[in-house]
Amino acid sequence: MAKTETQSDVVPGTVFTPRQVRILKIAVIVMGILLVGGFAFVMSAIVYQASNLSESAPANAPAAPGGTVADLVVPKGMAISQMALGDNRLAVHLTGPRGAEIRIIDLGTGKVVTRIPVKSE
Repeated sequence: MAKTETQSDVVPGTVFTPRQVRILKIAVIVMGILLVGGFAFVMSAIVYQASNLSESAPANAPAAPGGTVADLVVPKGMAISQMALGDNRLAVHLTGPRGAEIRIIDLGTGKVVTRIPVKSE
C-alpha cells in the first residue's frame, strides 16, 4: 500500500511536504526561465525595430533629406499656435485678430488639403 504523507513528513521550518517543495522549486525555475526569455525577446525586438527604422517608414511619406519642401503661407497678423501630426497629415492651428483657422496639410505633396475656420457661437 502506498505511503500517505502525514504531518510528520513536512520539511523542517515549513508547512510543506517534500513533494510540494519539489513542485514549488520546479515552478520557480520555469517562471524564471520564462522571465529571462521574455526579457531577451523584448530586447531583441527593440533592437530589430531600431535597426530597421528607414525600412518601416510609410511608402507615401517623403524621406527627410530629399523630401518635399513646402512653404506654409501664414497670413499677416496670424500666428501658429499649435500643430498636430498624424496619418501623413499635419494640422496647423492659426490664430490672429481675424479669428482662428485650422489648416490640414498633406505631407506627401505639401499642399493645403483643408481649411477650417474656427468660429465661436
